[in-house]
Amino acid sequence: MPTAMSKVEEDDHVEMTSGHGKEEVAQLNGSGAQKSSSSVAGAMSDMVAKDKLLALVGSAQEQEENRKRLDETFNGTTGLAKSLRVDLSQGLATEQVELLREAYGANAFPEIPMKSFCMLFAEAFNDTILLVLIAAAVVSLIIGIIDHPDVGWIDGVAILIAVLIVALVTAGNDYSKELQFRALEKTSEEGIRVMVLRDGASQLVHPEALVVGDVVIMKPGDGIPADGLLFAGEGVKSNESGLTGEPDDLTKRAEADCFLYSSCMLTEVGQSADCKMMVHSVGEQSQWGLIRATLVSEPQQTPLQEKLDNMAKLIGYIGVAFAVATFTALVVMIWAKHDGDEVLERVVEAFIIGVTIVVGLPLAVTISLAYSTRKMYKDQNLIRVLAACETMGNATNICSDKTGTLTENQMTAVEGWFSDKIVRGADIKRAQSLSPSSLDLVSQNIAINRSCTVRFKDENGDELHKPKVIGSATEGALVILAAEWGFNAANVKDTFFNSERDCEYPFNSAKKRSSVLITNPDGTLRLYSKGASETILADCTRHSTQSGEIVDMTPEKRQELEGLILSMANNALRTLCLAHMDYASTSDLDEGYEIDSPDADTMVLDAVVGIMDPLRGDVTEAVATAQSAGVMVRMVTGDNINTAKAIAKECGIYDPDYGVALEGPDFRAMSPAQVDEVLPRLQVLARSSPNDKYLLVTRLNGNGIPANEEEWRNLHDKDGDLGLSWDAHKDLLLPGYKEEWKRQNKSGEVVGVTGDGTNDAPALKAADVGLSMGITGTKVAQNASDIVILDDRFSSIVRAIMWGRGVYDNIRKFLQFQLTVNVVALLIVFIGALSGKDPPLNPLMMLWVNLIMDTMGALALGTEAPTLALLDRRPYKRNAPLISRPMFRNIMVQSTFQLILLLWLLYDIHTLFPGVQKDNACKAWDIGGEDGREIAGLYCQDYTDYVENTCTDAREYICYDEFFDTSGDFFTNDEDVDTFYDDCDMECSKNDYTHYTILFNAFVFCQVFNELNARSIFDDWNIFRGLHNNPLFAAVIVVTVILQFLIVEMGAEFTKTAHLSSKEWLVTVALGAIALPLGVFMRFIPENPSSFCGYATPKEQRLSSAAPGGAPHV
Repeated sequence: MPTAMSKVEEDDHVEMTSGHGKEEVAQLNGSGAQKSSSSVAGAMSDMVAKDKLLALVGSAQEQEENRKRLDETFNGTTGLAKSLRVDLSQGLATEQVELLREAYGANAFPEIPMKSFCMLFAEAFNDTILLVLIAAAVVSLIIGIIDHPDVGWIDGVAILIAVLIVALVTAGNDYSKELQFRALEKTSEEGIRVMVLRDGASQLVHPEALVVGDVVIMKPGDGIPADGLLFAGEGVKSNESGLTGEPDDLTKRAEADCFLYSSCMLTEVGQSADCKMMVHSVGEQSQWGLIRATLVSEPQQTPLQEKLDNMAKLIGYIGVAFAVATFTALVVMIWAKHDGDEVLERVVEAFIIGVTIVVGLPLAVTISLAYSTRKMYKDQNLIRVLAACETMGNATNICSDKTGTLTENQMTAVEGWFSDKIVRGADIKRAQSLSPSSLDLVSQNIAINRSCTVRFKDENGDELHKPKVIGSATEGALVILAAEWGFNAANVKDTFFNSERDCEYPFNSAKKRSSVLITNPDGTLRLYSKGASETILADCTRHSTQSGEIVDMTPEKRQELEGLILSMANNALRTLCLAHMDYASTSDLDEGYEIDSPDADTMVLDAVVGIMDPLRGDVTEAVATAQSAGVMVRMVTGDNINTAKAIAKECGIYDPDYGVALEGPDFRAMSPAQVDEVLPRLQVLARSSPNDKYLLVTRLNGNGIPANEEEWRNLHDKDGDLGLSWDAHKDLLLPGYKEEWKRQNKSGEVVGVTGDGTNDAPALKAADVGLSMGITGTKVAQNASDIVILDDRFSSIVRAIMWGRGVYDNIRKFLQFQLTVNVVALLIVFIGALSGKDPPLNPLMMLWVNLIMDTMGALALGTEAPTLALLDRRPYKRNAPLISRPMFRNIMVQSTFQLILLLWLLYDIHTLFPGVQKDNACKAWDIGGEDGREIAGLYCQDYTDYVENTCTDAREYICYDEFFDTSGDFFTNDEDVDTFYDDCDMECSKNDYTHYTILFNAFVFCQVFNELNARSIFDDWNIFRGLHNNPLFAAVIVVTVILQFLIVEMGAEFTKTAHLSSKEWLVTVALGAIALPLGVFMRFIPENPSSFCGYATPKEQRLSSAAPGGAPHV
């Protein structure tokens, strides 16, 4: 074997991922892969007709018919490639790409048109309440114009304008939400790339860059980016359940069912590292494109929205009951006090007031989720399923992968045994630590026997902050180690490996190794193997030395090496053994060596390398934070149990004195009852398969548990040949069945699961929240998940918990605020109606209050940023009510205060404002006639008598001078009064609204200040804490105050409000501000434990005992 090795060259910063060396690629390109534009255009002038290609886009269920059409029309895949002028070994030439895109289209889909603002505005009127208000407003408008042509239109128009504003605000919120989620969707697709073969070399391109004829290279877990024909690869399987409904993976073969369909997933590629397909249909012409054009997606409600809908219905029923009662009381009062011409108008007004009492809640959820998902994206959490945002806040368990999530996923060689010499620490990176012969043996094995690529520089030739590994991170650590020694893996492979003569054997899970067979210049053969330490070591009978000698493996040496491997594993190192074996000729090899690696059990051991994937710098703190938040963190990994326990202990997941660590085979052999017993303490599941992770998740949360015998048999006896007896095995096989599970689990855990591989998809789907990795995760895993962790960090998962809790608590803050407003509004209007007075809050006032409650309240309270304090408590129960004991106390105290205040202003306003007439009458025009009339309990003979006996404030009767001058000292008959009626009535009516305007202003400012109180739903009396971090809250308060001022001072007849003096403004604002000190004092009132139990306050939760790791929860 030659021993001269090429050093790392500065300009060789990007390796070709096709497996060819630079010289070989150059030869391939020079052999005809690149063509001039004119020659390509000429050659492609007679390309395949588009309709013939479209004929291949048959249904995924019609595999035989599709194959028949392919053979008959094009004589198979190679015939189609020839017709398209595609060299399957080289891929398309650059000049061909644009011509093929023009001929057959791009691999892009027209965006599903987003609903326009006008459409959303129209949809806002689907709200029954708005439609009822419009109808009532139209009736009010018609009656008002008939009875009072000059001013009768005001009420109806005002209500219509209010309805218009509500619809505009609703449409604006929906439109903003659509824009936000569309932007997130685009962002999530930006990083997607597929591997194609063009100009003889592999390159990564965006899926939309694909064209018909492209050769796509795919690995397990890749999403199929376009419809194509498999032509290279054995044992390829694709999951087409999304197209056919067939749950099992379907086998694909180049000579039979070679059709691969867009939107499906590649799940296996057999013994190969990858497979290749040629694209035949793209974009709208692909199978997915045809289906996509018919899709209509309906928005689904999140669990919290459903809870709030139920509560809204309850509030609605109560509101309707009060509305009916209020309406009835008002009608009785109106009928008694008004003549027939006015009754209908007042009845309509009463009806409108009743309707405006009923309001909805879910708007706050929409606003809060839209805000949170946008902010979570900046925190490296891409929300794919909206419900996951709120569900994550109540997670009680996180089942986390190790590699890449808890660790850096940057494997580093830190210790090794090289040709009978142990090297540790910084010495392992120095070539001088080892002999040349040892360096040659190990470096050749590393460089030739690999499937990964490592980039040390970017496209501009600048050094990367750290090497970028494409492929196996473990292999990457070895390639980086060889580079530290001064060897370039690409150059070494080009020197010693000939792809036409030599053989590569990708990693085989059964043999637990990958191998490569090369031919030496002298004609002898050498097999390099690399794999699991215990497996490779067992097959080695000799070992190399630093002097270059090969010596026998003595029992003592074997025992020493086994102890070294165990020691490395106990120190959280992943160990690999590198070995080789020489053959004189191919006759010494097993038959069929070209396909499967020779069975070598007398190999020479060259190295044992300990590789560490260091913990992420923030993971220990993040795990501790999650545990203090009541979340049980479990590690689920494929590593051996010693390595897993060491790493779990280092990051704080595993407590040897309390926790349990199991291996997958032991776990799956347990009965459901045994698993339930160990689950509260199970912290590490090592040597686990994806199915073990799935069983763990289903046992924790009950999702996917068979509901009956039929489902149980489908799970355990899919092929019908296991002969399992339901009676004998139903209580012994995981994950159990529903009835048995419910006996052991009252409510179940809320489980978040991380996953990055294709096989993790079942567990991700079964979890309450599936968390896939954005960097290392496969497309299958990402599509099965609810949240994509963009930076693969565990700390980002903890931040997702914090955001989820923030969403949940923000909704409850809004609920606390809105229920207070509802209670007071319902009661003050109802009591006012019972007392025989006009409604204290007219329809326009009620609509304005609803706007404060709904949109503005949701904006203010639904967009509070989460704080770390949210992680000081345990998760909420699944069945916990929305209203906690402290919330109920706060609502009742504030409602009682506001109601007392408003009733005081309604019945005894003279105490504060002596000059304000508490009745609605400026009744000068209604006095006169020789017989006189009884007014306010007085019998008045004339106007002067009325003024002298009842007038307390001249501003009540600004018509006095005009009236007196017109009619003289005494009325002589009713006719004089009638002629004066219209002018005086209009003037006097302007002053009728002062009393109720004061009441209305005090009510609104009670809500403004109580909105600050609502920021705390527990016993924290500092309601201003963190307010500076929410400028939107301050903006909402300022806008509310400004609009209230305009409504009061400029509304006049339109809103039936009157100008208030400075004193009246000051007093009403001060009355509303009493809500602030009252909010402080009420938090010192202990809650009644028997009422609205379900939540515990943070103080109670901290004091209550819990098992380590956060279980159980309140």
